Amino acid sequence: MEDVLDTVGPRLRALRHTRDITLAGLSATTGVSESTLSRLESGQRRATLELLLRLSHVYDVPLDDLVGAPRAGDPRIHLKPIRRFGMTFVPLSRRPGGTQAFKMIIPARPEPLEPTPQTHEGFEWLYVLSGTLRLVVGERDWTVRADNAAEFDTSLPHWLGSADGGAVELLVLFDMQGARAHVHSGRAPRKKS
Repeated sequence: MEDVLDTVGPRLRALRHTRDITLAGLSATTGVSESTLSRLESGQRRATLELLLRLSHVYDVPLDDLVGAPRAGDPRIHLKPIRRFGMTFVPLSRRPGGTQAFKMIIPARPEPLEPTPQTHEGFEWLYVLSGTLRLVVGERDWTVRADNAAEFDTSLPHWLGSADGGAVELLVLFDMQGARAHVHSGRAPRKKS
């Protein structure tokens, strides 16, 4: 219990800094004195339920997150973004093996990147939520717009990026075993001109 309580102060300070809030601003919002907030963050004062509830409300985070409560027995999925290759992947499934689901975010760039195809075992299905995706698979080069889907064998050289430099959000299903997700759409991916 002491170890959990010792981490509350630093967690609160980090959260305040992440949100770019001053002690004075937090004091004005919560009605708690700057001195109390400072002692709470430095570990010189123990957090009370009343203080934590106020801070939880201001930061709009669950009380469990403020105190670092263990997630044991919690049936919800806690999404922790993974950043790779300049993109963000948010896991949407937790089961080991089998099909994995991700939300993928390709950030906007002043200039679209040049493709750098990669290969790996598996099969991928994707659905573009927003933006315009450039999908290169082998020798084929497609532009996939929002509300369109594509699927491909990841053992072929492939690359995903923004077609126009704008941000792209998509849902991705990936399966190491090569299982295919079949989606029937009236539209095929458009070939890049």
